[in-house]
Amino acid sequence: MSRKTNASSTESKPRKKELITSITQFLTENNDKQYNYKQLAAALNVRGEEGRRQLVKVLDKLRDADVLLETSRGRYRINNRGLMLEGRFERRSNGKNFFVPDDDANIINIPERNSKHAMNGDRVRVQLLAKRKRADTEGTVVEILEHTQSRFVGVLDVQKHFAFLVMDNKYLSNDIFIPKEDLNGAGNGDKVVVEIVEWPEKANNPVGKVIDILGKPGQNDTEMHAILAQYDLPYKYPEEVEKYAEKISDKISKEEISKREDFRDVFTITIDPKDAKDFDDALSLRQLSPKEWEVGVHIADVTHYVKPGDIVDREAVNRATSVYLVDRTIPMLPERLSNGLCSLRPQEEKLCFSVIFTLNDKAEIKQSRIARTVIKSDSRLTYEDAQAVIETGKGDFSSQILKMNDLAIQLRERRFTAGAINFERYEVKFNLDEKGKPLGVYFKESKEANHLIEEFMLLANKAVAEAIGRVPKGKKARTFVYRVHDIPDPEKLDTLNSFILRFGHKIKPEGTKTEVAKSINALLDKVQGRPEENLIETIAIRTMSKAIYSTKNVGHYGLAFDYYTHFTSPIRRYPDMMVHRLLEHYLAGGKSVNQGDLEEECKHCSQMEQVAANAERDSIKYKQVEFMSDKIGKVYDGVISGITEWGLYVEINENKCEGMIPIRELDDDFYELDEKNYRLVGRRTKREYRLGQPVSIQVARANLDRRQLDFTFA
Repeated sequence: MSRKTNASSTESKPRKKELITSITQFLTENNDKQYNYKQLAAALNVRGEEGRRQLVKVLDKLRDADVLLETSRGRYRINNRGLMLEGRFERRSNGKNFFVPDDDANIINIPERNSKHAMNGDRVRVQLLAKRKRADTEGTVVEILEHTQSRFVGVLDVQKHFAFLVMDNKYLSNDIFIPKEDLNGAGNGDKVVVEIVEWPEKANNPVGKVIDILGKPGQNDTEMHAILAQYDLPYKYPEEVEKYAEKISDKISKEEISKREDFRDVFTITIDPKDAKDFDDALSLRQLSPKEWEVGVHIADVTHYVKPGDIVDREAVNRATSVYLVDRTIPMLPERLSNGLCSLRPQEEKLCFSVIFTLNDKAEIKQSRIARTVIKSDSRLTYEDAQAVIETGKGDFSSQILKMNDLAIQLRERRFTAGAINFERYEVKFNLDEKGKPLGVYFKESKEANHLIEEFMLLANKAVAEAIGRVPKGKKARTFVYRVHDIPDPEKLDTLNSFILRFGHKIKPEGTKTEVAKSINALLDKVQGRPEENLIETIAIRTMSKAIYSTKNVGHYGLAFDYYTHFTSPIRRYPDMMVHRLLEHYLAGGKSVNQGDLEEECKHCSQMEQVAANAERDSIKYKQVEFMSDKIGKVYDGVISGITEWGLYVEINENKCEGMIPIRELDDDFYELDEKNYRLVGRRTKREYRLGQPVSIQVARANLDRRQLDFTFA
């Protein structure tokens, strides 16, 4: 008898531990709900009277230990107080701040009183607060782990003994207080960059100092520099870096040439935009036999001149990319390198890293190799020059250009057959006067000449990635930098499919990558020229993942490549320089490099790419508002390009300028956002405004400071 009793008590102990774990785990996963002991017993599969008694005992114990909250008699939920999370703080000027945990779980609201003056993008540690009935989960910032933004752009309001930085910033509702002695020569009305030096715990306003004077608001240079400063991007090149670059020798020794394949006597050209100064890629062509051709993709050998860790390299790492604003380029490398030493200018001997392909008349690759080379470009062509040759069949180097175009067309067709997705997007460009004022808007569309260059660059990038990444089964690939584009989220594909059904279209949301991609292409082809084209194309793009840099290869879904990298633009992208160095290392027989360090660099480059894209978008937005500022009262046709709870975004058909119809203008009803179906719906009238819907608008306001156009319905 005693043996039985002892055995029973021995068995009950782990049961109790298991029960504690099960309860806390279940309630943590369902932290917005409360349960009685019967519901918990059913959820945790606790059976029998004895099991239920044990459950009640454990619940009481966990309540007494403050692990659980007894919200009402016999009903329990997890006590969130004390649960600590780390992640990113997102500040909003309306006080509706929130926290995004590292595991990308649900966002958590952070009231301003609990923000600890954290800035937008800061890494923070947050304590979850006990959830109130029918309220969203809230938290409080307990520690700022890493500051990401401390500099702000605005206009100075100088008083007698102090000044304020007045901002139109969605991330900071409070003006920055500046003591008179920290103005650094700036005057009232100047647009300046201010750095926050402290934010006293009980003060409403942070305290800052002026670190740069940008100029008077409304001046072109001032506003372009303001956009760069807003994203913490450099708008000046450090003098010491430029001086270092000037000292780099432009002499190419006979010894260096002897180490390389010599392409100086092979037909070679560059094809670039007409305003380009940095030519980082060239194409060579020679006929090997009646039906066999050699195409060389020659890329500027930047890493021959820029050594790891030198002052130019450190600056390039920080920048990670060139930034292209409407009226200027902010280069990653000093001009001496980007437009001089490394630029593949015509009739000059240049050092390159090259991929050389042997192709037949069907553009089938018979072999390829990677080599260090020396070239001498025969001519610098613009896209317009090359396009004229393609269209007329006449002009300088017509036979070579036509042959390369023929091969490129076949490569392109094969790529789409394999499942590449064809998102052809136009670029908005401006005709500017000498002061940067926009005189007109035009759209840059890709033609055959653009596709010619694009296909051979894609081919080279793919070949380089395959050369390192593709290894025999059972072998481990060496660490490398890939340009990856993951498959779309299946849920997003299902949502897209459900949405387009109302227009009589469908895609294949399941199946192989190729099948899904082909069905998306078929959809894009089908909607061309139809009223719903803009809407469906916009949503299809949003369904796609973002392309990033990573050492973890998952392939490039959009291009339908299993292996892909960026090798072809080392003048303007740091990942390409990383790839060049890795290639050199591995071709020389080097061992696989440390993945962790390389992955961190990849993350930095991906982030900087996004920052540069945002700055470029803001510069376009500024010029659009400036272009429309003398068109107040004019009526235009457009389409709804965005739907939010605060209003409708409309893109004008004629010039692609985008503005907003504020929600207050929709005064005939109370409109609610139906996020899933991309529409606003009137509560009473059931009237709806849909993404992609044609509308007529009137230009109401053009606010240059906010870079915002306001429209009303015409």
